[in-house]
Amino acid sequence: MSLQVRHLVAGHGKVAIVRGIDLDAPSGSVVALLGPNGAGKTTLMMTLAGLLPSQGGTVSVGGQRLADGNAEKANRAGLVLVPDNRALFGSLTVADNLAIARRRGGMSDKDIRELFPSLQPRWKVAAGSLSGGEQQMLAVARALVQKPKVLLIDEMSMGLAPVIVEKLLPVVRHIADTTGATVILVEQHVQLALEVADQAIVLVHGEVTLRGGADEIRSDPARLEAAYLGGDVAATTS
Repeated sequence: MSLQVRHLVAGHGKVAIVRGIDLDAPSGSVVALLGPNGAGKTTLMMTLAGLLPSQGGTVSVGGQRLADGNAEKANRAGLVLVPDNRALFGSLTVADNLAIARRRGGMSDKDIRELFPSLQPRWKVAAGSLSGGEQQMLAVARALVQKPKVLLIDEMSMGLAPVIVEKLLPVVRHIADTTGATVILVEQHVQLALEVADQAIVLVHGEVTLRGGADEIRSDPARLEAAYLGGDVAATTS
């Protein structure tokens, strides 16, 4: 398993926001992390990335247990976060945003242009002048030049028109298939996320209410709705 999480408890200060999270995600797979606002999804992603210390449990990548609350070591182990605010350097060009993040073995500029052709004519444009969709492409591209083993994407569709989301989410599937990276995707467009994912987890009030194969969960909307409402449906569906 590329990413393994055991009994993870995380939050801010002494307040636990997510509790008892277990996750096994193989290389090349996509996990959709779903749930209503305030469920603890971003807290979980920040903890996986080492930006928040855990309050219990373990996170391992490729069998290597990560140091708790150490973002630099997590990144070196191959865990790369695309935050929900994108965190781009707005005054720097697309090319410069990629150059300062690049790691040996990561995607080349040619690879990025092929994956995101819309960035080609914007290569020398400041990131702050890009459209929302272009900024999201750049945020993902900046992660890919770091050669991630585990790619954490928090709210890819935030602030984007549905037509842009429909184009971006299949790229997530392509990334997992072609690079072998494990992708953990937080997404509010539930059906679109389930179309590209292998497995899904629904998180409500910091606890898992449903987990299983993405196709099976997508085919049972009543159970998915019950999970969002906090129903007792946490058993694996497949």
